Amino acid sequence: MISASLRCVSLIALIAVMLAVTRADAVEGDRLADLGWVWPVTPVEVTRPFIAPAHAYGPGHRGVDLRADAVRSPADGRVAFVGMVAGRSIVTIDHGGGLVTTLEPVSTDLAAGDPVARGAPVGTVSDEGHTRPGTVHFGVRLRGEYVNPLRLLGGVPRAVLLPCC
Repeated sequence: MISASLRCVSLIALIAVMLAVTRADAVEGDRLADLGWVWPVTPVEVTRPFIAPAHAYGPGHRGVDLRADAVRSPADGRVAFVGMVAGRSIVTIDHGGGLVTTLEPVSTDLAAGDPVARGAPVGTVSDEGHTRPGTVHFGVRLRGEYVNPLRLLGGVPRAVLLPCC
């Protein structure tokens, strides 16, 4: 069993990593934050941050994991793919301008070619894949390269401080 003080330290470390990654990705003049994207889940609880790989084939975490039951589209777009990949349900949305969102594992009634509006329901989180149950992986590619989704959402959401210890 993890002690309360260890949980507090772990939470502080996670927030520090998220802030550092966000600052490193959000260069001055970054226009991605100006596109008006919305979080694909509410409320927002990041359970695993984006970790950029050192090179194209290096280890990393090419998205953020979010606690969720239902998922919505972060921006207007068109469903590009719905199906199983490596044993998990994937929904991919093409937002134009080289931006593509991948949400997994997500069960949906949508089909490839369906239009989706910003904030519109996409589906529900399923329990297969590499994420913990009740968690969705939210990845974003810009012209084929993974980027930190927080760049499109204005950074880390406002922290809610809870009593500690």
